[in-house]
Amino acid sequence: MTTDRTLRLATRGSDLALRQAATVEESLSSRRQSVELVEVETTGDQIQDELIHRLGKTGAFVRSLDQQVLDGEVDAAVHSMKDVPTESPPDLVVAGVPERGPAGDVLLTPDGTGLAELPEGATVGTASLRRAAELRAERPDLEIESLRGNVDTRVEKLLAPSLQREHERRLERAVGEQDDEDVDADDLDPENLSAAVLAEIEDWFDGLHEIERRATERDVDVEYDAIVLAEAGLDRMGLLHAVEFERLPTDTFVPAPGQGALAVTALDGEVGTEIHDRLDHPPTRVATSVERIVLDELGGGCVAPIGVHATVQGAVVHTVVRVLSRDGTEEVAASRDLPVEHHARAASDLAAELREQGAADLIARAKREEPDERKREDS
Repeated sequence: MTTDRTLRLATRGSDLALRQAATVEESLSSRRQSVELVEVETTGDQIQDELIHRLGKTGAFVRSLDQQVLDGEVDAAVHSMKDVPTESPPDLVVAGVPERGPAGDVLLTPDGTGLAELPEGATVGTASLRRAAELRAERPDLEIESLRGNVDTRVEKLLAPSLQREHERRLERAVGEQDDEDVDADDLDPENLSAAVLAEIEDWFDGLHEIERRATERDVDVEYDAIVLAEAGLDRMGLLHAVEFERLPTDTFVPAPGQGALAVTALDGEVGTEIHDRLDHPPTRVATSVERIVLDELGGGCVAPIGVHATVQGAVVHTVVRVLSRDGTEEVAASRDLPVEHHARAASDLAAELREQGAADLIARAKREEPDERKREDS
């Protein structure tokens, strides 16, 4: 790869994927590398209404992009690290691992209520098997409901009911000012409103964030009291300032392996080496390598609630692992400081220790159970 050649970079077409790819494009461009983003529709994108586990394999959002690399149609592909299977074609490598974003999860509510303050029986939405189990372990009284869609779609589903009620309340007040008991909010003609009332409603709507405006028009089947998403996705979408959220502690709500990190795949050769030299962030690569080795050695894939979070702290990699039953009532967990110098071997040894302590049994049970909750973590 030379600076006078344009690097063709494959990405999914979702807003979040394009934003992530743009950060990689910006990093490469700052190093005098011309980049062209190529949008590719993946298997996961094509089956919008089907739970990902029913595809029968992991990597539904990855393989289509990587196949473009293998076929020579593009030079490299950008993925969310946590979507990348631990097994890959022999000619393909994770060439670049940029510096990681926030790794943890956040709880979003319409009014800023924290997890501990949610009322008994509150409905919390998530598309993640891991998040659902961790929520049940912390708050077994909660009702966990499925939540799919892109990041902005999920946020809109959370905000829609409360915003629509507020809009209705303002219209009803306008009806009262019309002094006509036979007129209800659905039949209200804006032309009959006083200028002051109309201006107040317009000012309220104009003061909303764009995602809140879209939420006022969204039909929802389930009213969520809260939802759980990855902080990194919200951050990259520029939505953190538009929503009320609580950061969940990573030692109990242990993130998915690779969460918050990106992976740039390429063929093992000159292009891969150049991408590595220009993009790779060594601490992030070490931390995500530990997480992925533990996941691979445990063999849970996408069928069991497994959280693994590693951070490089000087000469050690502080690593937290949590394997749960799907209902959150049983778990095997550990926290270790692994040597950076031998992090791969130490991660493998930690996984073996956890298997012997009962993690293997929990994972085997998850594989036998009905797959109703085997849902992909999109963000």
